[in-house]
Amino acid sequence: MKCMQTPIIMSDLRFPEGPAFDRNKNCWCVEQLGESLVCISDHSAKRIQVGGCPNGIAIDGDGLVWFCDSGQNSIRTCNPETGVTETILKTLDGEPLNMPNDLAFDHRGQLVFTCPGPRLDSNEGYICVYNFEHKLHKIADGLYYPNGLAFTQNGRQLLVAETGRQQIWTGDWDAESASWTNRRVFAQTGGAIGPDGMALDEDGFLYVAIYGSGCIRVFDPAGNFVNDLITPGINPTNCAFDPFQRWWLVVTEAETGTVVSIPVLKKGIMRNTEY
Repeated sequence: MKCMQTPIIMSDLRFPEGPAFDRNKNCWCVEQLGESLVCISDHSAKRIQVGGCPNGIAIDGDGLVWFCDSGQNSIRTCNPETGVTETILKTLDGEPLNMPNDLAFDHRGQLVFTCPGPRLDSNEGYICVYNFEHKLHKIADGLYYPNGLAFTQNGRQLLVAETGRQQIWTGDWDAESASWTNRRVFAQTGGAIGPDGMALDEDGFLYVAIYGSGCIRVFDPAGNFVNDLITPGINPTNCAFDPFQRWWLVVTEAETGTVVSIPVLKKGIMRNTEY
């Protein structure tokens, strides 16, 4: 493992997840047990109480904050100016969404999100897309706790962490048909629990938060293990590159309740999308 300093950006958080950056250079994350969204700027931070159990977070091209709510089984939005929230999705084919976990926009603004359910050892997990016509459909099912997800820089591949089987899937993403095809295993991650959230750098290297193992595990574009970056606690939940290069790789860590910065030399891909 590679030991690095991990400056603390924010502490005293109750199970942070996320993170994502907006165009105003703010870092957003969720506080699951605090039922809040957290907006961190250079000099201050604010909480927006939203209730439920906020989980993954993404920011759209208009600056609207989207988040999964695994407690209310829904996809919700929050206006960052007013703090007003709205429930956008809560059912699929007449059934409640199964504990939405993480979400990301493709390069055209379509929303993809994971629904793992409550158990690592059950294959009831699935992945959905919410398209331009405001229609919702599954693009994959039969998964053991699908979790974090990320699009490659060209938008042509979608990577998804399957925590229950400790592996990362990749597949071809077709934005026109909103479909994920030619699925194959990208990497076996290992770990005491398994892969959670993840981020890609500008060269296609994948950085995966390994929940239960205290590290961000790095893989090259071919899925080969590169190295581990140590986190301050054993439960890193997610990571994102700061596109403004103040905080390098930003990691949310649940055991210590912190958001930290791990120095890395590479730039990353913003989780929100210019579309």
